[in-house]
Amino acid sequence: MAHRDVEYRFLATGNSFVSLHLEFLLGVSIIFQIVRQTCDLIWQRLRVAVMPEPKAGDWIRIAEGFYVAAQFPNCTGALDGKHISVKRLPHSGSQYYNYKQYFAVVLMALADSTYKFIIVDIGAYGSTEDARIFSTSRMGERLQDNQFALPKARLLPGSAGPPAAFVIVADEGFALTPRVMRPFPRRNLVDHKHMFNYWLSRACRYVECALGILSHKWRILLSSLQMASENATLVIQACVILHNFVRIHDAHSKVD
Repeated sequence: MAHRDVEYRFLATGNSFVSLHLEFLLGVSIIFQIVRQTCDLIWQRLRVAVMPEPKAGDWIRIAEGFYVAAQFPNCTGALDGKHISVKRLPHSGSQYYNYKQYFAVVLMALADSTYKFIIVDIGAYGSTEDARIFSTSRMGERLQDNQFALPKARLLPGSAGPPAAFVIVADEGFALTPRVMRPFPRRNLVDHKHMFNYWLSRACRYVECALGILSHKWRILLSSLQMASENATLVIQACVILHNFVRIHDAHSKVD
């Protein structure tokens, strides 16, 4: 029980290992091992239950959710990246140094309209732009190779055709591809393009909100993770899984 309390206090409050050492009267190295092992266990035991890989029927339900919530049809997820601060590692150079001028690893996340994460990719260098992180990630490669069993194209509501593909939506930091829909460039937009950007941004906000809920509930993500990148990845994975667990099991979860 004490070990579990240490883990949840660390993730929920962002307290340092030294602070937890004084609170629980455990050695700093022991606390670190508890955190590392428990985070790995959370990911291994709960991932399939609360973040399973979607099947064709799941993608349809996700798309229906986006159409009801954001009036954006054929949307199978909203994509964005979050930079999470980590300590500078010896001999790492500027690989983790991002455009916001701190060292970070990137959580690349695809979310649904209920603020749950569908698929995540964690651990990319903070210096790498989001579009490249996504395109070279396993998530991006599998999407482009159509390995996610996305449904076949279908007619948009009120349209006579042709059928439109199911896509994910993202902001202007990502590249336009057959499976990724991004806004039109903002200069000199005609009315229908301006309107398209408006509805796409409504769909995109769900991943932005999901990432905000994640970091404010599991406040360790608001501080700098004082550990190697592979251990930081374990912490982020655990937070993602616990986020989905809460969204699924707490019927009263709301966006503050």
